[in-house]
Amino acid sequence: MSGLAKILATRGARVSGSDAKESATVQALRELGAEVAIGHAAGNLPAGADCVVVSSAIREDNPELAAARERGLPVVHRSDALAALMAGRRALAVAGTHGKTTTTSMLAVSLSALGLDPSYAIGGDLDVPGSNARHGEGGIFVAEADESDRSFHKYAPEVAIVLNVELDHHANYASLEEVFESFETFVGRIVPGGTLVVNTDHPGGAELARRVSGRPELNVVRVGANADAEVRVLRVEPHGMSSQVTVALADDQETPGELEFTVSVPGRHYAHNAVAALAAGRALGVPAAELAKALGEYHGVRRRLQLKGTARGVQVIDSYAHHPTEIAADLEAVREGAGGGRVLVVFQPHLFSRTQQLGVEMGEALALADEVVVLAVYPAREDPIPGVTSAIVADSARAKGTAVHTGHSLAEAPAVLAGLAREGDLVLTMGAGDVTSAGPEILAALEMPGTPADVAPTGD
Repeated sequence: MSGLAKILATRGARVSGSDAKESATVQALRELGAEVAIGHAAGNLPAGADCVVVSSAIREDNPELAAARERGLPVVHRSDALAALMAGRRALAVAGTHGKTTTTSMLAVSLSALGLDPSYAIGGDLDVPGSNARHGEGGIFVAEADESDRSFHKYAPEVAIVLNVELDHHANYASLEEVFESFETFVGRIVPGGTLVVNTDHPGGAELARRVSGRPELNVVRVGANADAEVRVLRVEPHGMSSQVTVALADDQETPGELEFTVSVPGRHYAHNAVAALAAGRALGVPAAELAKALGEYHGVRRRLQLKGTARGVQVIDSYAHHPTEIAADLEAVREGAGGGRVLVVFQPHLFSRTQQLGVEMGEALALADEVVVLAVYPAREDPIPGVTSAIVADSARAKGTAVHTGHSLAEAPAVLAGLAREGDLVLTMGAGDVTSAGPEILAALEMPGTPADVAPTGD
C-alpha cells in the first residue's frame, strides 16, 4: 500500500491515508507530500477524496472504509490501483508462492543499473524505508504479483515469472488444485505474444508449464537445472554470503556458451531467482550479458536475509520466511555462510490458519537450526482458532531433536538469544510478523556486559 501511495504522490495525486503507528515508512510518505494519520478513524477521510484504496487485509468494519461506503465513494482494491498504474507500460509481473519480493527487487535494481529507469512496486524495501516503489520515466514497470487473494488476476503483463506453486494462504485456497487454477488464470492474463518464465525445477512450476504449454501466442521459457530448460543453471558455487552462478542460454546468438555472474546473497534459491530475473529481462529485449553483470548490483532487500549487524562475534540476520519451504531454504543458505558457527533462530509463526495447516512442517524445517526460540502466533488479520498455538511448531521441531525454547514473549526474546549465542554463531530472526524488531535489540543485548553464557531449553 505504501508503494502505491509513493507512486501516486510522485505522479502528482493528492494522497492521504492512515497507519497503526509511526514508522520510517510513514515519514517517507510525508516527505513526498502524503497526509498520513496515525490510528484509523472516520475523520481521517478528507472531504475532497475521489476514491479509497484498500488491501485485502482491511476489514469491512474499518472506520475509514465504512465512512467511504456511507459517502458513496468508489472503493478500489490495491490490485486494481496497481493495474491502473501499470497501464501503458511494458509490464513484468513476478509471481510464485515464494521469492517474489527478492526477484522483483533484483529486476528493479538491475534494470535501473542499466539506465532503463523502470517503475516498480515491491513487497519490501530495497535498502531504506520507502524504497519499495518508484515512478520511473522508462517504459518498463516491474511489479510483485500477489496470489494470496487472487489479486494477480487483475494484471496483464507482457512478461510474467512464476517461481514456484505450492499450497499456502489456506483462508483463500481449499486445495492445491485451486492454487493451480488460480495460477493458470494469471498466465492467461499475459498479453498475446507475451512470455511466461517458469522455474521447472520446482514440481509446481513444472506442472504449471505442462498445463499451459499448449496455449497459442504464449512463449514459455523454462529455467532451472533440468536438461530441457531454455535458461539452464549449470553451476551454483557458494562463496560465503554470495554465490557464483553459471548458466547456458539456448539459441542466444549474442551470448554463446556459458554465462557467469555473481549473486550477492547466499543460497541456491536466491541464485535461481536471479536466473529467472535474467530470463525475464531477456524476454523484454535486454541483452543477457549486460543484465547478468547488472544483477551483481543487487545486494539484498530488507527482511530477506538482511544482515542487521554483528556484536560480540555474532551475526544477526533478519528473514521474512514463514512457509516451511522458505524456512528450510533460508536456513540452508545461512548455514553455508555461517562457517563453523551454530545457527540460532527466533521464529514467530504467522497466521493461525497457516499454523493450523503447516505448523508441523514449519517445525520440521526449523529443525535445520541448532536451537530455536518459538514465539506465539502473530495473528495479523485473523482471529484465534481454538487449539491452534505455536506449540504445534515447537513440538514438531523438538521431535526432530532440536533444542527448542518456548514461553518467551517477543520482548524477552533478545535477552534469551543473547544468552544462547557464542562467538561465531549466527542468529536469525524469522517470520512475517513483528519479530523483525528483535534484531537490533538482540545486538544491543549482546553488547551488554554480563550477558549470561547459557539459557536452558524450556518446555511449554
